[in-house]
Amino acid sequence: MAMIADVKKFILFDHDGVLVDTEHWYFTAGERALAEIGVRLDKEQYLLDMASGAGTWVQAKAAGISDGTIDRLRRIRDGYYQEYLRTEPIEIDGVVEALAELSPYVRMAIVTTSKREDFELIHRGRHIRQHMDFVLVRDDYARAKPDPEPYVTALQRFGAEKHEALVVEDSSRGLRSAVAAGIDCAIVDNTFTRSQDFSQATYRIHSLAELKGVVLGLA
Repeated sequence: MAMIADVKKFILFDHDGVLVDTEHWYFTAGERALAEIGVRLDKEQYLLDMASGAGTWVQAKAAGISDGTIDRLRRIRDGYYQEYLRTEPIEIDGVVEALAELSPYVRMAIVTTSKREDFELIHRGRHIRQHMDFVLVRDDYARAKPDPEPYVTALQRFGAEKHEALVVEDSSRGLRSAVAAGIDCAIVDNTFTRSQDFSQATYRIHSLAELKGVVLGLA
């Protein structure tokens, strides 16, 4: 792993796939919605589209599905996704413990493309938010990842310099956002996004338990 000179004071966490295991269920909800009209959602193409900031509906449009039908399917997809959030296990082992261990050393925030409604549903009864100074959801900025705006906005909220911060991501889209914002990025291993290009990552880690060493400059 690379060495860095600066001890990190701020961690900006992506959410889905980093703090909670939801990305598979978001894909599955879209897959289920498109199956209702006979369209198969290819996972590898979905991951490629997601890397560029797109997602489920690129394949629908390529199959000739109208905008009106896509709008209807988006509402159906959102309903399925919220059903999964209420009923499926989405915890990632060790996350809360890792955040608690980090809290004496850094200030933390979540920077996510999740909609506020989904985010609030995910965090009912969970203990992740208590370690965060703030959360930025999709409604809180104009341009989504891979644009740098989400992470630049978080830096500004903290009053932090780029070199003081570390982004934690699991997707190439998020990595590109961090790199464009000029912030070091640690990619945490996630089986759903493992095939994506992470060559620009400053760090590769298996779990959040490794972050303490990174932020203290020991990794």
